[in-house]
Amino acid sequence: MAPPQSIVHSDAMAAADHPAQPALEPPAEDAYRLLVDSVIDYAIFMLDPTGRVISWNAGAERIKGYSAEDIIGKHFSTFYPPEDLDARKPWYELEVAAEVGRFEDEGWRLRKDGSRFWANVIITALFEKSGRLRGFAKVTRDMTERMRAEEALRASEERFRLLVQGVIDYAIFMLDPTGRVISWNAGAERIKGYSAEEIVGEHFSTFYPPEDLVARKPWRELEVAAEVGRFEDEGWRLRKDGSRFWANVIITALTDAAGRLRGFAKVTRDMTEHRRVERTLTEQRRLVGHLVEAQELERRRIAWDVHDDSIQSMVAVGMRLQLLANRLPEQDAAVVRQLDEAVRASIGRLRNLVFRLRPPELDRHSLAQALDHYLTDLAGPRGMTYRLRHALDQEPPVESAITIFRICQEALVNVRKHARASAVEVSLTSVDGGTLVEVADNGIGVGAHVDTDAGVPADRPATDHFGMIEMRERAETAGGWWSVGRGPDGGTAVRFWIPDSPGGEP
Repeated sequence: MAPPQSIVHSDAMAAADHPAQPALEPPAEDAYRLLVDSVIDYAIFMLDPTGRVISWNAGAERIKGYSAEDIIGKHFSTFYPPEDLDARKPWYELEVAAEVGRFEDEGWRLRKDGSRFWANVIITALFEKSGRLRGFAKVTRDMTERMRAEEALRASEERFRLLVQGVIDYAIFMLDPTGRVISWNAGAERIKGYSAEEIVGEHFSTFYPPEDLVARKPWRELEVAAEVGRFEDEGWRLRKDGSRFWANVIITALTDAAGRLRGFAKVTRDMTEHRRVERTLTEQRRLVGHLVEAQELERRRIAWDVHDDSIQSMVAVGMRLQLLANRLPEQDAAVVRQLDEAVRASIGRLRNLVFRLRPPELDRHSLAQALDHYLTDLAGPRGMTYRLRHALDQEPPVESAITIFRICQEALVNVRKHARASAVEVSLTSVDGGTLVEVADNGIGVGAHVDTDAGVPADRPATDHFGMIEMRERAETAGGWWSVGRGPDGGTAVRFWIPDSPGGEP
């Protein structure tokens, strides 16, 4: 028998011939246990056949709040709220899992501190090869945040549904990709006359008059909406009883996250009354425009007639009176000179009348000069100071200039009659293809300018009396706007804008 040294030597030689091997992997069972214990997003634990806890991972401790020492040996019914215990739900779940091999559920569960969380639970029965039940594997996930998000989404969808269903001034409904109605709100029923039962499933071309069907308009609208995302139109539509109404229609294409067309949202508003009122106002403004135009033509004709006939004749009379005065004795000449002065005064008044009827500066394209002339005539005798500021890129067209002058004229008359102002400022500025004008005084303020001559009550808003209405009508007829409010110095400021082209188009 070889001595022990030889054995040791043989082992050393063997080690030299064979390099050291890496450490062996832990057994599969240990690896599985390590994996389960390290999971923290799921509670993974085992129950014995009676439902008592026999293992506990880190996820179970994090989700449920119990340590392994706290819970192992306890019955898993500890995690269930009282109403589930009364219904014997834990035991029922084990029975089902034992019978069919698996049980899945979502519901409220309890943490150690008594707080509830919404859990997704899967219980799997574990059997030996012989078929004997060894226990259960239980996986629990805390779904509280997801459940709350889903509830919030459901509540939001319900609120939106109630909102849409409750709207009665708009027809709001959905179409499938082919154009068939798939939803219907109360507004759609009120405007179009169909109940949901009558119209859901029908093609929306039902609402279009024959001439639109011949032109394939409904299908073309869907094509445009699908292509660019949205389509808007105004036109005639049909009610259930066959009557027509003027509709504003917006069709919006609805696509999913992948970009696939899921259908269309359609919003329709009955604009029949609005259109009627708008057409009436348009016709009224057209008539007012004709009236104003005729009035200006008549003013110009009268002004020219007075200037060419009356004033020229009176000037000739004055010249003859002056010649006569030079030939008469002094005592008679004095009387003739008095007559000459009276004629001159009359000529002055007539020229002022001519200016008010039709300022000649307007025909010479000088709005600022016309206003300056008028302000001088208005403010001078009354001791009121005035300032005219203008920053015009170009002279407004004659029609616009006349409108601006007339509104300023009316505003300045109101200042003279009602404002008790010591100063007034007029500004003209080129803005947005038109002229922005402000007439501001330092008088008693808006609301106090009432036309006492016309008997307007003192508590009536200033914008109600005829002069204010006339200013606003003139501005709106020209395609502009008009407003009145407090001025920078505490008085009243009339502001308006008149476009350089008819209808407000730059």
